Amino acid sequence: MAPSVASKAPSAVRYAVSDLLRGGREAILEHNGAEYHLRITANGRLILTK
Repeated sequence: MAPSVASKAPSAVRYAVSDLLRGGREAILEHNGAEYHLRITANGRLILTK
């Protein structure tokens, strides 16, 4: 019997925030019919709200 080969889980998709925001300060993400807002704060931090 041949040894089984462990399958690797797919790696996470990586995006630069600047690519998502395209020069803006907010992006709207859709998930399961709901909208989520990804914003950069005045302090440069990220906030995700529903």
